[in-house]
Amino acid sequence: MTNSNLSEDITQMKCNRGEKINSNKKIAKIVGVLFIIGTVAGILSLISAGYIVHAPDYLIKLTENNNRVILGALFTLIMGISLSMIPVILFPIFKKYNEVLALGAVIFRGALEMLTYMGVACSWLLLLTLSQKYVSAGTPEVSNFQLIGTILLDVENRFANMLDIVFSIGALFIYYLFYKTKLIPTWLSLWGLIGAIFYLVYPILFMFSFDIGILQIPLAVQEMIMAGWLIVKGFNSLVQDLESN
Repeated sequence: MTNSNLSEDITQMKCNRGEKINSNKKIAKIVGVLFIIGTVAGILSLISAGYIVHAPDYLIKLTENNNRVILGALFTLIMGISLSMIPVILFPIFKKYNEVLALGAVIFRGALEMLTYMGVACSWLLLLTLSQKYVSAGTPEVSNFQLIGTILLDVENRFANMLDIVFSIGALFIYYLFYKTKLIPTWLSLWGLIGAIFYLVYPILFMFSFDIGILQIPLAVQEMIMAGWLIVKGFNSLVQDLESN
């Protein structure tokens, strides 16, 4: 091989490496933005409709706030789409370390999580329809409307509880993979792992009538800090070694 050919090969390798670095920076920024969009959409969904759905007189309040309930359901779907896309985008990188765990993240934090978000949104829209029928019937004091409403609220609570479980399991996959690949700082991935464990404990305790919402805070804070880190810093350089394997 001549010196000119060797020089061309080295130049090509540098170009390929540069393209991979730029590609991974874009992936990191997209993931960070999706985390923020999902979290903001979730907060907006609760502000728009969350308190209305669970109000004591929800069968009347839902109809009075028709547009807010629809908007809340829309924000819930936006949250689901944004967050469920994250493991899909990370899959090509994660699978180079462990394809089984990467697929597990896609299943739990992607497909199953999206299904539960859809279940919550559909429950709200069904409750809205029931509320409209209830109001048009003259708001009878005792009727099948209350029974159906109670059932739909229970379904919504079941979906929300299942959402917390699949979300937590998916988070455990993702942060374990982050920890092993060193794509983000170790302290950040360990924070995510511990936060995911706390988050998983919450729905389990909730099934036994213990509502300790503070257990969800560590992971919520971690994901916002990580989102900012990914947008500003991107992945650690070790991802290049994974890409070259």
